Amino acid sequence: MSRQRVIGETGFSSYVESVLHVLSADPSRAAVTTAEGLVISAGALRDQVHRLGRELLERGVGRGTTVTLLTGNTAEALVARYAANLAGARVVGLYEGTSAPVMARVMASVDCSLLLVDEQRQATARELQQLPGIPRMLSLGPSDVAGDVLADASRRPAQPFGGLVSPDDDWCIRHTGGTTGIPKGIRMTHGSYLRSLDHPIANAGDPPCFLACTSLAHLAGILADRALHQGGSVVLRHGFEAEDVLATIERERITHTWLLPSLLYQLLDHPDLPGTDLTSLSRITYGGTAASPSRMRHAAKVLGPVLHGLYGQAETQHITEVGPGEQEVTGRGGQLTVGRALPGVEIAVRNADGEDLPPGERGEVQVRSPFVMNGYWKQPELTAQVLRDGWVHTGDVGYLDEDGYLYIVDRIKDMIVVVGGHVYPAELEDLLLSHPAIAQCAVFGSRDDESVEHVHATVVPAAGQRPSLEEVRDFVTARKGRLYAPEALHLVPAIPLTAAGKPDKQLLRSQLSG
Repeated sequence: MSRQRVIGETGFSSYVESVLHVLSADPSRAAVTTAEGLVISAGALRDQVHRLGRELLERGVGRGTTVTLLTGNTAEALVARYAANLAGARVVGLYEGTSAPVMARVMASVDCSLLLVDEQRQATARELQQLPGIPRMLSLGPSDVAGDVLADASRRPAQPFGGLVSPDDDWCIRHTGGTTGIPKGIRMTHGSYLRSLDHPIANAGDPPCFLACTSLAHLAGILADRALHQGGSVVLRHGFEAEDVLATIERERITHTWLLPSLLYQLLDHPDLPGTDLTSLSRITYGGTAASPSRMRHAAKVLGPVLHGLYGQAETQHITEVGPGEQEVTGRGGQLTVGRALPGVEIAVRNADGEDLPPGERGEVQVRSPFVMNGYWKQPELTAQVLRDGWVHTGDVGYLDEDGYLYIVDRIKDMIVVVGGHVYPAELEDLLLSHPAIAQCAVFGSRDDESVEHVHATVVPAAGQRPSLEEVRDFVTARKGRLYAPEALHLVPAIPLTAAGKPDKQLLRSQLSG
């Protein structure tokens, strides 16, 4: 069957086609500004996607195939993902900070047939080339590592095409974890993703100008899609540096960005903040880890009504949002709420027997929405455990209040079983972050030779502070009881993070609990 007959066979328009349609409405406007300052117009971005999509089709990429991206925060990363999805393939992003052997195992597990590499990840590509079983590799630009697929694509016509996927086809496999073994692969479908893009992000700007200063392989990539889908633009930085982010917001008139709480704190503490013009900024989306109530209140005071917290999982996409002014909404012990359910999302808190619990009672948070995953890649048993009757069993412990605000206590599997009861690390972290001598923290459990668990607190002290174990234990005991008081305190200059930007508690446990 010829390519011309294949094109358009499903009759479904994917999220990529929807984005390209928006780009075509005003092709001369700026769509992407690279970290090097190159401005790419909407029409040029659209044409690059069509050309590369056609090139990938001729190279055997199509429906049911897997293309893996080893890319940084580059325009080529966006073009490659859009082109691969347009051609019908599912995409898999390899996370920075993951070792080359784990990357190789991930690619093998998802049946990868093509690896695309941009200029930011050439060194890692060379490491991969030394390993057996690596799939065919192509470069997104000039390189001595592999052939330049963009050069070949530039000779293709920019004629539009699409309709090569169905709503139930996977647009990506998004992995969780992955520092040592093969992480879980979460299958997200074109249909659910397109539905999520149809819900515009509030207060993101009109049109939005999104600053991607964290990895496009994670949430920044999804928010970039949303900005383009809303007729806006994306400004790329290769990584987060507080001074650079502040300067970019002022220079590029950024309206929206995404930050982990720890990165937001760096902005708040930077000496350039008072002199930076942030009047263009209408939204900072934050989330991913526990936020300090005191620091978020300070952020709201300094930055104004721009803070929007998101809670979600890769299995569910976004679940709740907490908007400006809701940083004052707290639950037991002063814990911040993660907000109320987003439109189209249902939340239930249930006990082990599957019974709905009344407001205030803790149980597992379960979610039903049009945006949930299609299951785990090649793990039907795990899929059956987590996705039951349309409800995702998140594994998070939480409770709802009378007004529908959700509070997350912790992950079920992270619960520390100590003599006398249970300690939820996230709950203890929330409390520790309210201590004036503590800037950041991570709590984990460690078993001794007799399999008894002990509570460890790893702390980044506030400037000029050096809290002691006795001081921290007294602080926790007075507010939460002796059960939660940590038995060990580790002062560190920084909390190590996983490739997904979460505290690496596995690494902390291996280094500090010996």
